[in-house]
Amino acid sequence: MDIELAARQLEALGNPVRLKVYRALAGTGQEGLPVGELQRRVGIPASTLSHHLRRLIETGLAVQERQATTLLSRAVQPAMRSLVSFLAEDLGED
Repeated sequence: MDIELAARQLEALGNPVRLKVYRALAGTGQEGLPVGELQRRVGIPASTLSHHLRRLIETGLAVQERQATTLLSRAVQPAMRSLVSFLAEDLGED
């Protein structure tokens, strides 16, 4: 994994609201959440949610897809697995 991408992803997740948004999405698997439901779960205004989702999308940790009139947001599980693997590389056994 590219260290610059890892740093941007960690920075994005370092914000408590974005971490809460990511965790809400990750808990739904591939099903994802409609934006309105995500907003309800994290308890923030739509404009604030949009800002935080944009950062997660820019770093490859989330995606959005329109299905008819519904905008679904999903966590990108392979991106998180890659980030966690990168962080765990070269960790020796204690």
